[in-house]
Amino acid sequence: MDEIALTAAGLYAIVLLRAGGTFAVGWLAAAGSRRSRFAERMSSARFRRVERAVQRWGAPVVAVSFLTVGFQTAANFFAGSMRMPLPRYLPALFVGGAGWALLYATVGLGALEVLTRLSAQRTAFGVAAVAVLLLTVCGAVVFRRRRAAAAPRDTPATKS
Repeated sequence: MDEIALTAAGLYAIVLLRAGGTFAVGWLAAAGSRRSRFAERMSSARFRRVERAVQRWGAPVVAVSFLTVGFQTAANFFAGSMRMPLPRYLPALFVGGAGWALLYATVGLGALEVLTRLSAQRTAFGVAAVAVLLLTVCGAVVFRRRRAAAAPRDTPATKS
């Protein structure tokens, strides 16, 4: 039980720093864009309505975003860029971050322990799992490189 508590505390600190930092970057990006050529667009009535909606109703979205994969960063950045007030954002960050840390500390450690025991009892399974992981990573890299190489490049036409 101590291992889970220690892992959850560490993950909680990490998620607070990461998500809070993403919120701050969004806040700073919005502040910079309000001083740029986009300032006119950001002062439109439609943009203001969206900003007010995010400021009022965005906290539940931020809290739930921690239970998703890949949406957390976007939700925190968007909350910052839409200037969600800290009294609304911080409780969502604390609650959502706690849920994320507990989920990964319990399920993550449990899955790691099961894989470790299974690999120790059946060495062939452990070797096969590592091989499959390496082949998957290598395959993903090759696939991306081939796709990038096949994509048409924007090069100026040469004159003969």
